[in-house]
This record gives sequence, C-alpha cells and structure tokens, in this order.
Amino acid sequence: MRTMTLGKTGITVNKNGFGALPIQRISNEAAVQLLRRAFAEGINFYDTARAYTDSEVKLGLAFEGMRDQIYIASKTAADCAEAFWKDLDTTLTNLKTDYLDLYQFHNPAVCPKPGDGSGLYEAMLEAKEQGKIRHIGITNHRLAVAHEAIASGLYETLQFPFSYISSEQELELVRKCEENGMGFIAMKALAGGLITNSAAAYAFMLQFENVLPIWGVQREKELDEFLSYQKEEPELSGEIAEVIEQDKKELLGDFCRGCGYCMPCPVGIEINNCARMSLMIRRAPSAAQLTPEMQEKMKLIEKCLHCGKCKAKCPYGLDTPALLEKNYQDYKEILAGKEY
Repeated sequence: MRTMTLGKTGITVNKNGFGALPIQRISNEAAVQLLRRAFAEGINFYDTARAYTDSEVKLGLAFEGMRDQIYIASKTAADCAEAFWKDLDTTLTNLKTDYLDLYQFHNPAVCPKPGDGSGLYEAMLEAKEQGKIRHIGITNHRLAVAHEAIASGLYETLQFPFSYISSEQELELVRKCEENGMGFIAMKALAGGLITNSAAAYAFMLQFENVLPIWGVQREKELDEFLSYQKEEPELSGEIAEVIEQDKKELLGDFCRGCGYCMPCPVGIEINNCARMSLMIRRAPSAAQLTPEMQEKMKLIEKCLHCGKCKAKCPYGLDTPALLEKNYQDYKEILAGKEY
C-alpha cells in the first residue's frame, strides 16, 4: 500500500483519499458500511465540507471512537468570522470530534489573509491555537486564487481540480506546491465523471509524490476499483497510456467541469449538467440522460436570458451560454436519432 505526505503538515496517509461529497446521496446505514469498509482496507484520509449537507454527520456515525486512527479534513465557505465559528462548531459536532486535522477555506473568490477585513484568517489562526484545527488549507477552482495562496505562505495545503486531462496550468500548481512544501489535494480526479477509466486516472496520480487524490465514492463497486489498485498498481504504459492520450485529444479545451459555481440560473437551467451533456452522453451513455425529466431540463435552455451571470461566475472563464446552446442542439440531434 502506497503512502504520501501532505507537504509540511507531516500528515502521512494512504495514497487513496476518500472524497465524501457523494455519500450525501445514500442512506446513513449504507454510508457507514461504505466508510468502515474503506477504513478496514487502509484508507485513512476523509475529505468533507460543511456545504455537503449530511456528509459530516455520516462520517461522525462511522468513525465515532476511532478518531486517532483517521485524518479528517473539512471546509467552510464562511465569509466572516462569525459564520466561520458557527460552521466550525457545527462541523465538530457533526463529526463527533473536538478537532480537525485539516480545515480549508472552501473555494473563496479571494484568498483570505490577515488584515483583509474579513477576519477569516485570524479566526482560522485562533481555532488552531485552541486546538480545534491542526492545519490550514484552501480549496479553489480559480488559478489566480490558487497561485496567490501558494505565494502567500499562509496555507499548508491546496485542493484544486487535477486529472490527466488537466492543462499545463494545473501541472504548474502541482510543481509550485511541491517547491513550497505544500500538500496538493486533487479533487475531480475523474474530471467530474468525464474520465471513465479509473485505472488510468490512478496510474496518472502515482507519478506525483506530493499529490493526494480524493476519489468521490458512493457505491461498493467504485470503492472496490480503487482498493484493487492498492494491491496491484496500474502502470502508465500500454493500453492505459493509449486511453489517456485518446481522452486528452477528445477532452482538452473548453468544456464544463460541472463544478456548479455558475449556479443558480435565473430561469432554473441546471447548468452544471446541461452544459456538459454532449460529452456525458457520448462517454457514458445512460438511459437517465434521455428521460422525459432530463429532456425538460434541457428544454429550459430555450429560456436562457443571456444575462451573462453564469459566464461571469465561471472559474474557468467559459462562455457558458454558448456551451449550453451547443449542448442543446447536439442533444436534440441525439433524440432525433441522428447519432448516439
């Protein structure tokens, strides 16, 4: 079983991290069973967030009485000190613990710093002094904020989208984190579902000693895949290398990552699904993508106001209205039977 250390934190964990966002979608019983199975097989880093509805509660149920055997990271999207303390108190209660190994600012639009007027970083430092958190991190989808966080020297970890279809810009973040002794936590290592070969994704991550991928898991079969790679590591050669090269040709460029930070839409368009429908329906065909309910969701694109709000909020600078229209036209062709 391969391990890695998150920069200067000294946190040494299984190279397989558990992303606990998806366990929102399953029952308490199923989540507890899944989490305990992951732990029994050596996974000891679990990433959650205050924004992930009951994810923290499920982790608390699964690991009560086992706190010293695992590492838990959570996040706050608070925009002021008062909200920070409220989030932290709720998180600790949910997790049935009195401390977090890592507490992260959750995708802030600007990098929190001492003296910026928000009081956020000062609150983070006070929480650390009180022993409620042990290490300070930040997550983001914006390259500028990520670079600022690295340069500031204020953070011990950076969590950022990273996969084998990432660009040179994301690779630069990984290198900078390593140079500055920061741990790099890779979210969306399967590119939000666009990467369908988990062995290829795992093999890619093995190249980077300072990167901890957190795999979003909600089903036993998904967990089984990642556990199997601990016993027999996939190699970045042959068929797997070919898969990666083909995916890069198909996916590199302007595509919706499904992060959802463009939401909500004034007319109710489910942008984070509708703006990537073309790729999803071709790469992972599913009857669920053609149901009457999904057709109605796609039809809402006709009501787009072209107000530009989603475009302005996209951390990747995408022309979201244009992507929606392109995906809608493609979807209509698929429904008409022209291609699928």
